[in-house]
Amino acid sequence: MGATASQAKDYITTPATQARAYSLAVTSESPKKTVYFAGQTGRFGPDGKLIDDFDGQARRAFTLLNETLKKSGGSVGDIVSMTVFITDVRQGEHFANIRKEFFPDGKFPGSALITVDGLMGQAQIEIQGVAVIDGK
Repeated sequence: MGATASQAKDYITTPATQARAYSLAVTSESPKKTVYFAGQTGRFGPDGKLIDDFDGQARRAFTLLNETLKKSGGSVGDIVSMTVFITDVRQGEHFANIRKEFFPDGKFPGSALITVDGLMGQAQIEIQGVAVIDGK
């Protein structure tokens, strides 16, 4: 389910940031390609039907991000920074656990988790960020 990040990036972490599935900072030397991706929600499944639970929307958002990044020669493992918007602060721990599924190597992007009053449509989560694709 996850992706492997390139070795050309350095991840600055602590045990606490690893537990919450993010890095304090990610450094990259002379990337060949940087992708700035727009906010991605996971409101709808592949069948076009609304996904009404947070975990399903979060996993779908990561899957869609992976599809987008593949078009640039990368994957979610190349994400170095993300801003995550959620509508329920209680979902923060769920999100951290889901993110671990998509970054099984423990090389997590720098991240901010922001609780908002609402998102587009019935979205419960939106992920925006930057990916650095090395060697492409």
